[in-house]
This record gives sequence, structure tokens and C-alpha cells, in this order.
Amino acid sequence: MIPAAGKFPRALIYVMMALVVITILLAYSHYRGKNLTVDPRIVPARKLYEGYNALAGSNDYDGVIRLLDSIEQIYSQYPHYCGSFETGVLENNRAAVYLTLGLSYDSLSSPYHHMGQDSLMALGESAARKSIDIYESWLSAYAENGPGEIKEQMLATFGIGLNTGDPKEMEAYVENRVKEIEDAIQETPRRLSVSYTNLGLAYRYREDYQGAASCYRQAMDLWEDNLTAENNLNILLGEPLKKRNFIQKMFPKPK
Repeated sequence: MIPAAGKFPRALIYVMMALVVITILLAYSHYRGKNLTVDPRIVPARKLYEGYNALAGSNDYDGVIRLLDSIEQIYSQYPHYCGSFETGVLENNRAAVYLTLGLSYDSLSSPYHHMGQDSLMALGESAARKSIDIYESWLSAYAENGPGEIKEQMLATFGIGLNTGDPKEMEAYVENRVKEIEDAIQETPRRLSVSYTNLGLAYRYREDYQGAASCYRQAMDLWEDNLTAENNLNILLGEPLKKRNFIQKMFPKPK
């Protein structure tokens, strides 16, 4: 049986670690967005993400939520991006914000403070579950496909709302999107791992320690180097926290 350890030791730190992971992934996406073959419809969404680091770093969580809402409005206009891995990233970012506000309720004020701690944690849990559903559904649709199959599958919706009269230009957009999907197939299990880590925080808040441990173990199965999940599980089990050694810090495993 898992002991009922202290309710939130270092919980806020772990949530922020998850935010850092997501921020790194978004920075990668933004770098790819500079490529001229990126779908022009979603370039504005990637540009909006340029303000993400500054808002999160200054604890402007209201600004983060409004930023995520604006980005979601862009993606929601186009059928191809509804339920895409990008929307999973959005939901997990929301989860991280609400969980941070909930877990630090007594020390961190925000425009959402009036909602109460339970409501904030419920919003965080809901967003984490949505991100998991999106990631798992998206992986189910694409993970076993090769480039040709991905291209054939996405053509059913990708061109809707993409106005270009140049066949070569359209082909460039399609090929770039195929490559983005291939890259995301490799990266999404780690994103999903972060989502399960955040969901574990919500379970722990409800003192469902078995549920929290299950989430952390699922997170570690998806990404064995998820130190946040591993240490959250160690806290539940009353075991020492694990630290990265010097070699691991200097030479992290490639993603």
C-alpha cells in the first residue's frame, strides 16, 4: 500500500518542470515554423507562442491562458488540426497552469483565485485528461503509418481552407506537414508522459495515492527518463529523490 505522504512536497516545482519540458518542445516547433514550407494558416499560432516563455516566466498565468485560447481559435478553424498533436500540447499547457494555481493556492494569487482550490484542480485534471485523449487518439491514427500512408491520410482534410493556386507550393506544404507528423510520432510519447505526470498531481490532490502512482508509472513507461514522474512516485513511496549526475546533465539523451 502506498503511504499517505505529505500532501504537496515540492509539487509546484514539479509542475513547473513539466512546463519547462513543454516550453522546450514548443521552441522546437517554432524553429520549424520559420521554414517557408510551413502551412501558412497556422504560422500565426506559432508566432503567438513566442510570448509563451515570457508570460510563464513572469507567472502571468492569466496571460498564458488567454494566449492558449487565442492559439486554439486558430487551430480550430481547420479540420486537419482539430484533434492534432498540437491541440494536445495546448491542453497540457492549460493543465500545467491550473494545477500550478491550485497547488500553490495559498501563496500565488491570480484572476482565477476566486474559483477556489478544488475548482482549479478540477480544471487542471480535466485539461490533462483531454490532452491524454488527444495524444492517444492521434497516435492511434498515425503511429503505425509510413510517409506515404500519412500523406494519403492527411490529404482528406489538409487542403480544406488552404487557398493556393500553385500546385508546387501546395505539394511543399503537404511534404512539410508529413515530416512534422513523422517527427511528432517520435515526440508525442514524451508529451503524453508529461500529461500523465500532471494527471498524477490531480489524483494526489484528491488523496487517491494509488491512482497517482499508476499515472506516474504510466508516465515512466512512456518515457523512462521522466525524472519528474519518478521523483513524484518516490515521494509517495517514501523513497529518496533521484538526481541527475554530472554526465547526465552535460550529455542528456537525444530526443
